[in-house]
Amino acid sequence: MIAKIKHLLQNNLRNIEQIKMIKWSLYGLVALIMYLTMLSNVMPESLDITLYSRADHDIASPITIENKTATEDERSKAAQIDAKYVYRDEVSQSQFDKLNDLFSGIDKVNKNEPENKTSQEKISELQSIISVSMSDELTDDTLKPLIEAEPSQISLIKELTLSEVMEVMTDRVSIDNLEQSKSDVEDRLSLTSLPTDQKKAMITVAQQSIVPNYFLDPEQTEQSRQEAIEAVQPVMIREGQIIVEEGAMINREVMEQLRLAGLLDEGFDAVPYVGLALLVMLLTGYLYYFFQDVKSRVRSSNTNLLILVLIYLSTLLVLKLSSLLQGIEVPGIAYIVPAAVGSMLIKMLFNEQLAIASSLLFGVCAGVFFNGEITGPMNASIGFYVLMSSLSGVFFLGKRNHRSNILTAGLLVSLINIVAVAILLMLKNGQYGGIELSYHFVFAFLSGFLSSMLTLGLMPFFEAGFRIISTTRLIELSNPNHPLLRKILVETPGTYHHSVMVANLSEAACESIEANGLLARVGAYYHDIGKTKRPHFFIENQMNMENPHDKISPHLSKTIIVSHASDGAEMLRKHRLPKEIVDIAEQHHGTTLLKYFYYKASEQTDQTVSEMEFRYPGPKAQTKEAAVVGIADCIEAAVRSMTKPNPTTIESLVRKIITERLEDGQFDECDLSLKELDIVARTILETLNGIFHSRIEYPTEIKKKVTS
Repeated sequence: MIAKIKHLLQNNLRNIEQIKMIKWSLYGLVALIMYLTMLSNVMPESLDITLYSRADHDIASPITIENKTATEDERSKAAQIDAKYVYRDEVSQSQFDKLNDLFSGIDKVNKNEPENKTSQEKISELQSIISVSMSDELTDDTLKPLIEAEPSQISLIKELTLSEVMEVMTDRVSIDNLEQSKSDVEDRLSLTSLPTDQKKAMITVAQQSIVPNYFLDPEQTEQSRQEAIEAVQPVMIREGQIIVEEGAMINREVMEQLRLAGLLDEGFDAVPYVGLALLVMLLTGYLYYFFQDVKSRVRSSNTNLLILVLIYLSTLLVLKLSSLLQGIEVPGIAYIVPAAVGSMLIKMLFNEQLAIASSLLFGVCAGVFFNGEITGPMNASIGFYVLMSSLSGVFFLGKRNHRSNILTAGLLVSLINIVAVAILLMLKNGQYGGIELSYHFVFAFLSGFLSSMLTLGLMPFFEAGFRIISTTRLIELSNPNHPLLRKILVETPGTYHHSVMVANLSEAACESIEANGLLARVGAYYHDIGKTKRPHFFIENQMNMENPHDKISPHLSKTIIVSHASDGAEMLRKHRLPKEIVDIAEQHHGTTLLKYFYYKASEQTDQTVSEMEFRYPGPKAQTKEAAVVGIADCIEAAVRSMTKPNPTTIESLVRKIITERLEDGQFDECDLSLKELDIVARTILETLNGIFHSRIEYPTEIKKKVTS
């Protein structure tokens, strides 16, 4: 039953490879799961409260928003400023000049006019001398005592009047205090000893000379009002600000603040949901870009994309479940989240670049998942913690990705987690007790341990369920104690030695063109497993025995030789080796011509022999690794057959074999370029020259006959 299920799963996976739309469906699935898991973290909180009730807990604002009503009230208060006035000195000076003209005119009338002129005539003449404004203001009754006054009296009147007017007008006289200023002048001048009529005239002249010199300035007043309004800072409701404390009365002002903060149930608000949708679209877009940009098998395999999607969804589920622990009143419980599991799985199953890029996405998602204890949409502290933990998991796994390294990496991740928590606590500059700190650090340590445990637990599922060929799996397959490798060593020792040599050449060549060198090495170990069916029909296993091909026809020999590729692929499938290893065994000869038996068959008949009868059935190499193993396989066998190999003859042979395969179209279905073929040739030559280096010929020891 289990075998049938596995067979159906494998068939379904092969079908998935052929469906182009499945890729977009997988991206859509990731987006949907991200949206659904983060939806509860962005849904606006609605409070069921009524006016003049009491709050049963502290209510904080989830957002920062301006309280426009309060801002307008503050600006209205600021606009109620005192009016601005301006002092005009020219007005005071004008009044001083008028007074001087008046008394100068009185002197002039009294000195120049005949004594027989009446007072009325003098008044008329004086009115013609002084300014029109003053003439209109001063009546005849006021001017008459001044005209009739003695010179000493008029001199005193002038001095007192100018002194009082100057004292008042040098100060600010506004319309509001004009009458008070005139009254003060009257009070002071009333104390003089002049005759009553002269005193009265003097007071009248002085009061008429006092006019407003301090006026309202509309422009400056309006400018000051605008400056006062602009100086008012907007009244903000800050994120995290306590709007109402527990037990406090909820009045209209508080209700307005709660409404502005979006905490009152006032109908459906689509803004947070649209914002989450945009975030999910952005993260999914980055995910697509990472998969397309990073060199991996994702672009050519929907199955591998499915694996990556499952890793993402598993990691999101772990983050979401861990965020629910925030409801437990334990300090630092959130730091127990096994944040590094996703990036470690991606590093083990794919590559480092993709794992680093994924760590960034996990950090953003964690920031949303763990926003329960904060008022904002994202918890930056947890996002930083998850990012540091994920990146450390990637870096500490190392280049070889041995399974034994996972526990070591988990321990180192725990240490980085503790450092990250210490950084966050110190940046907050809070006061923490010893027990509280212990909780934080213990949970951070457990996070790394749990990450390694989950990685170890999930790795076999992905490797076995999806036949993933990870670095760890390749290393395990390269173990000489593997049953198939033991079979090659025991039953076909010559083939085993040949396979090891091909593995060395293939790994070096693939590494030089940035292909998977480890995959090429392991594939080379198994590429001739089919020879174990008929080992003595292959020359490397014919030790001290007659060649069986000498007794059979070329067509039968061809059938036996050609079948080792398909036989090997079938044996590898039977033992459930990864598809990549099976492909190398099946494709390493491509559709090349079996020249020896083709020419032999041609010599034995007068009829034309078709080349197609003596070609391998293929398929041609589909990957760089399969192509390189095929090149190395042919070169190793050819060089081994040389009697006295030297660098010159080896290079000629290597170039010839690669050129013949290129001209034969054996690289048409893989993405090997001409430049890469040249690099492969040079790398193989360097390796072969190291193996077949020149050695000195030791002289044979000649025994001398001893004579007695």
